[in-house]
Amino acid sequence: MKSVLGFLIAAVLFVLSSSIYTVKQWETAIVFRLGEIVKANVSPGLHFKTPFINNIKTFDVRLQTLDAAPERYLTSEKKNLIVDSFIKWRITDAKKFYTTMSGDYRLANLRLSQIIKDGLRAAFGERSVQQVISGDREQLVSQIRQDANKQAADFGIQIADIRIKRVDLPEDVSDSVFRRMEAERKRVAKDLRSKGAEAAEKIRADADRQRVVILADAYRKAEKLRGEGDAKASVIYAQAYGKDKDFFAFYQSLNAYQQAFKDKSDVILVDPKMDYFKYLKKAEK
Repeated sequence: MKSVLGFLIAAVLFVLSSSIYTVKQWETAIVFRLGEIVKANVSPGLHFKTPFINNIKTFDVRLQTLDAAPERYLTSEKKNLIVDSFIKWRITDAKKFYTTMSGDYRLANLRLSQIIKDGLRAAFGERSVQQVISGDREQLVSQIRQDANKQAADFGIQIADIRIKRVDLPEDVSDSVFRRMEAERKRVAKDLRSKGAEAAEKIRADADRQRVVILADAYRKAEKLRGEGDAKASVIYAQAYGKDKDFFAFYQSLNAYQQAFKDKSDVILVDPKMDYFKYLKKAEK
């Protein structure tokens, strides 16, 4: 009797547990009855179902990230660009998502990737390289997102954001562009060096001219001062000579002796009887 009662209690608990299911805060659910959808987009919380008849499938409604592989696109100038982008999307209608994508996130990523590629191809085909690189990318992706959401709505999906991470030229084109840029930079550098050398020569020539002018002016002033000094010296000598001719002659002779015999090694050959030594002869007497 106890074993039967225990079995009944276990059966009741099993039925009750099979009648309850939980949808987490970041999920939504679809309720099936014998494989047919009877309820969709079930909100988070604790819910009841009919055991053995209903089954539940939950879906994550948080943002999903589709990091697409870099793709090659043609611009309006028929030039290739390598574009690296990613997409943020979420499930908004679980029933549509299940019926169109069989609830397969991988299949949804493939379908969305194709839609975004088509949108980017059309957008880049209407723009030049310059417009793509320096233009307003937010406006570009905004239009793509609007157009893509019209198609994604049929799958129960909303595209929250599209971002272009990088826009590059193909490697062969990049090398060519780099070489052209390098040549242009070298040309500009050469031109700047040439202009710098020309400016330096002008500055140097102007400095040399000013140097010559300054030296000439200084020499003129020096000669003028020297002339004025010599004139004053002559006047002073003349005045001194007029006051005491003998002393002046003696003083002049001493200066001459001092200049002539500055060094002990100096040798001079002259006639000792000449007037040059008259004061020395007087000193001997």
